[in-house]
Amino acid sequence: MRHLIFALQFLTRLPTPALKNTAPDMLSKSKIWFPFVGLIIGCSLTLTLSLGAKIDPWFGALLTLLCWVWITGGIHIDGLADLADALGAAHRDPMRLLAIMRDPHVGSFGVLATGLLLISKLILLMLLVREIPSPWMIALIPAWARYGAMVWSQTLPPLGPGLGEQFSQKSSGLPLWGLGLLCVSWLLAPALLFAPAALLIWWLFLKNRLRGMNGDCLGAGIEITETMLLAAMIVFHKFYG
Repeated sequence: MRHLIFALQFLTRLPTPALKNTAPDMLSKSKIWFPFVGLIIGCSLTLTLSLGAKIDPWFGALLTLLCWVWITGGIHIDGLADLADALGAAHRDPMRLLAIMRDPHVGSFGVLATGLLLISKLILLMLLVREIPSPWMIALIPAWARYGAMVWSQTLPPLGPGLGEQFSQKSSGLPLWGLGLLCVSWLLAPALLFAPAALLIWWLFLKNRLRGMNGDCLGAGIEITETMLLAAMIVFHKFYG
């Protein structure tokens, strides 16, 4: 239970009991709960989207996006901004790339990436409400994205000391979570069978472009994966719904 509480504290801004005397390996051990925390986030988004859509699709989309940012505290968006700044200004210099990602300031590339992401999610959420009467299956999207963080951290080398290095420690449950999410998606949300491909796309990018991962790469991957899966749901419903 301590590991679940720690995962909730790390990934969300939801109120949780205080933890005392946390071990140094608490983060690596708590990541087994990341997909479950994603389901909690997803259920909150589903409820918000359903309530807001009763007024207007745009209102539902905006309310859900605000909930999405609040409940996560923008932690993954921050990773996306850091990575965008590094990719835009490092000019393929590995040392400069890491230095820029560690810089707490946000540059023009980070602002641009953040703006494009938020606009994309807002429009995709609106289309989801307009095209799909009961878009409850978005509850699985945050779970898939956080499962992706488990996959990337255990199959790519860390770029340096920090969160990425802590995440890289092996943990059990990876195949079980993957099988469970696949089965639920196949039964309830076939569009999300695209999720393994989305995770692979980001893995290939990190492998070929950066040669590894860190905490910012994992956070950026979560945001990119969520956006890809929202788009996949809309495309699937358009052609097969």
